[in-house]
Amino acid sequence: MNGRFLPVCRQDMERDGIEQLDFIYVTGDAYVDHPSFAHAVISRVLEDHGYTVGIIAQPDWKDEKSITILGEPRLGFLVSSGNMDSMVNHYSVSKKRRKTDAYTPGGEMGKRPDHAAVVYSNLIRHTYRKTPIILGGIEASLRRLAHYDYWSDSLKRSILLDSGADLISYGMGERSIVEIADALAAGIEVKDITYIAGTVFKTKDLSLAYDALALPSFEQLKADRIEYARSFYTQYCNTDPFSAKRLTEGYPNGIYVVQNPSQMPLSQEEMDRVYELPYMRTWHPMYDEAGGIPAISEVKFSLVSNRGCFGGCSFCALTFHQGRFVQTRSHESLLTEAKMLTEDADFKGYIHDVGGPTANFRHPACKKQLTKGVCPNKQCLFPKPCKNLIADHEDYLSLLRKLRAIPKVKKVFIRSGIRFDYLLADAKDDFFRELVEYHVSGQLKVAPEHISDAVLSKMGKPSNDVYQKFVKKYKKLNEQCGKKQFLVPYLMSSHPGSTLKEAVELAEYLRDLGYMPEQVQDFYPTPSTISTCMYYTGVDPRTMEPVYVPINPHEKAMQRALIQYRNPKNYDLVYEALMKAGRKDLIGFDRKCLIRPRRMEKSAAAGSDRKKTSGGFAQKNNQKNQRPQKKKTIRNVHKKKG
Repeated sequence: MNGRFLPVCRQDMERDGIEQLDFIYVTGDAYVDHPSFAHAVISRVLEDHGYTVGIIAQPDWKDEKSITILGEPRLGFLVSSGNMDSMVNHYSVSKKRRKTDAYTPGGEMGKRPDHAAVVYSNLIRHTYRKTPIILGGIEASLRRLAHYDYWSDSLKRSILLDSGADLISYGMGERSIVEIADALAAGIEVKDITYIAGTVFKTKDLSLAYDALALPSFEQLKADRIEYARSFYTQYCNTDPFSAKRLTEGYPNGIYVVQNPSQMPLSQEEMDRVYELPYMRTWHPMYDEAGGIPAISEVKFSLVSNRGCFGGCSFCALTFHQGRFVQTRSHESLLTEAKMLTEDADFKGYIHDVGGPTANFRHPACKKQLTKGVCPNKQCLFPKPCKNLIADHEDYLSLLRKLRAIPKVKKVFIRSGIRFDYLLADAKDDFFRELVEYHVSGQLKVAPEHISDAVLSKMGKPSNDVYQKFVKKYKKLNEQCGKKQFLVPYLMSSHPGSTLKEAVELAEYLRDLGYMPEQVQDFYPTPSTISTCMYYTGVDPRTMEPVYVPINPHEKAMQRALIQYRNPKNYDLVYEALMKAGRKDLIGFDRKCLIRPRRMEKSAAAGSDRKKTSGGFAQKNNQKNQRPQKKKTIRNVHKKKG
């Protein structure tokens, strides 16, 4: 079975001797058989357990026949919007339609619908009335219970109800999808599959949700945003597989949506197995004519070494999707994959990345997490590193050294996020020094996000003095290594807690730094993050204290413009923001000013001065001209008299 793509048409099924597929995976992405694409991972995992899987990639949602091309599966349909949430894929934070889609042949936009998981599932249900449908992927995972939908500015119910699907396999899904497949293969009806970790099901029989916490009903959540904040934080505190409780959420007509605790983390051996399955590691040949799939360029020569993140940033959905427990691959597995990359005809000697959500997390945050999981209401790094935190880069450093030693490898870069506060918490400088010396391609991208401690506290990020300490040390190490490498800070505007005052402070910091970022991320309220909950409710769900939220699009535009105050296109917005913030002192010709006065005001002032000046000269000239005239007149008078 090795060395071939999964079936995408009837001819492929005949090639593999398959009369009826066990599962059909319907995805909003083009088919790329690479371990960085969820549809490839889940399909190959099922195949590894003896199930046959076909792929229907980007079906025409306006044509019912598009999801019948492989026939009806024996066990069920698997549905995902793709590697990205379809709404984020389609729209910028200003809700403007994006022009390209990196997960579509040739980057063409418009090959998947909005809310793709719901649309695909309803399309399938209209054609196959009784065939089980299991939702998965980021879109379904983050909408598994009632959630705020930024694009419609409304509270939406669980995606399980809107889609007509039977189950959600949330999170990374390798364990739960195999258990679901085994249950279906054993003849268990999908409505009776209510016991699998990492799944969400619907029922009218609450006795199936034993030992559960009852969340407020959907009607209560719609009526009171504060109730939603409380409900959200209960969900947030029940994401860990070791300690989480089962959750229930009530809907009209006696329907309940039940979330089982998440699946247990994969062992290192299991992680290795997932990434060593027989992927073709490229897009399906049917996309060659269109130029292939742009998204693969970012991952083709990169290595995924971990998953999960205990960083706990408020604006990140990883807690709800991958979880806070860090899982890793072995050195042997990563080295084998790296050597495979060097044999690729397009390999130029550069491994682009070795990381995951946070590159320098290579083990759980502390020993307690191995048996008891993460603390439900405490963070490992925020507001300061926990006293139990194991800040040690020895394993990661050892891995990088081995990768650098592989023949044909010229350079190993680290492009996924480095958590700089965790880096500083390590008493040893070995990793930091080698990071600077070997693993930076001229610029190191880091994410301080802001410089105001008031905003950073809402973001779940370390205080600004920690970042400044990191910057100072980075510069020192560069000097010691004889390097001239720079830091590229990722910054975010309009996050909850940021008023125009804090936005101006950030602009002043950039002025003093002498740096204007080319790109700025305006806060994007995506489902299932603490920051989005703040945005919708106006309170911090962790403390229930009120939070200032910049919601008005014009104010958001001003905050964004302040970060790029040097851009002439932003002048009017920056001017207005400074006036509203009471910072007229930053408009002028002093080196501390952000912008100069308006040209029209300058011209008007200059014109006024010229008018006064020219008026004075005119008056003097007139007087001069008049004096001779008067003298002449007098002389004439005297002549006449004489």
